Amino acid sequence: MTSATAGDYGWIRASSSLFRYALEAGYTLTLVRGVSPAELLRAAGAEPRGVCDGLDELIEQHQELIYASDDWAESVLAGACTVQGEGGDWTLALVFGGDLGSLRLMEALSAGTRAVSHASNGGKPMDFFHWYENGELRTTFEWAANRTGSTPDELNGVMREVGLNPTGDPAPDIDRKAAVFALADRLTGVRVTEELLMEAAYLTGEVPEEPAEEWESITIDITDAHGERTYVQLRRDQL
Repeated sequence: MTSATAGDYGWIRASSSLFRYALEAGYTLTLVRGVSPAELLRAAGAEPRGVCDGLDELIEQHQELIYASDDWAESVLAGACTVQGEGGDWTLALVFGGDLGSLRLMEALSAGTRAVSHASNGGKPMDFFHWYENGELRTTFEWAANRTGSTPDELNGVMREVGLNPTGDPAPDIDRKAAVFALADRLTGVRVTEELLMEAAYLTGEVPEEPAEEWESITIDITDAHGERTYVQLRRDQL
């Protein structure tokens, strides 16, 4: 296991860093051991778009995909490349403004191996981390103190070392996003640097967005400051 901490990933906030685009637009960064870029994109149902050289070109292709959409893009652009990590080759996949798809896909990609991903939805304060092992979601969280998964507490020690607090509020001087990068580094042995992202040759593909699930009703469940509870379930035809 590496010794990465949040301090090793301060570059993601630098004004000169192209990763600032990912933080503003939203991104998902996925690392899977022993699965090739082509295999990963094929599993995601991506339509091949060839190879682009470097992060600049990947961003340009993402913007072209957005501008070509009249309203809402029905697919997202994924760029995947081979990187070195613990135990050999890993695939790094980077998606702007979306993700690779469903929980089922991540379970399939991690069958017999390990997969780690983290994401942000851009300007809104929602950031996620997922660790899969042998097809099982082991630890996942938005806030470090609110974890789920089959082994939600297994990473607690490592989380403290990288700068995350698994039992309370994060330290005010720690960049949570940088700490999540460091946690992924610890689990994969892949040191993601600005140079790596800038210079990589990305195999690209358009990954279709999953259709929204049909719903029949919504539930409103609110308890006010006086302990009064309001619980209402409304069918689709009542709205």
